[in-house]
Amino acid sequence: MWRRLIPFLVLATPAAGQSPIAEVICVPRAELVQRLSGAKLTGSGLRDAETVMEVWTRASGDWTLVQSHANGTACILAMGEAWEAVIPPPA
Repeated sequence: MWRRLIPFLVLATPAAGQSPIAEVICVPRAELVQRLSGAKLTGSGLRDAETVMEVWTRASGDWTLVQSHANGTACILAMGEAWEAVIPPPA
């Protein structure tokens, strides 16, 4: 997973203050989608009128949380491993 993160680190800008995420990575959305090649968009939802939250996953279990803005910018907010899709029980 870290080998795929290296190209993003070159473009990273420091986040304000101390947080569990040392850096928030923001680039044009088209560039981010290209760099996430091999990952699939598996979930999304509106955060507000101009922001969409997206979860991108790989078959290996790696996942990336992306925040996409109406202005064309997208930011990686978090990354991790061992993603499992939850299938809700029948109603």
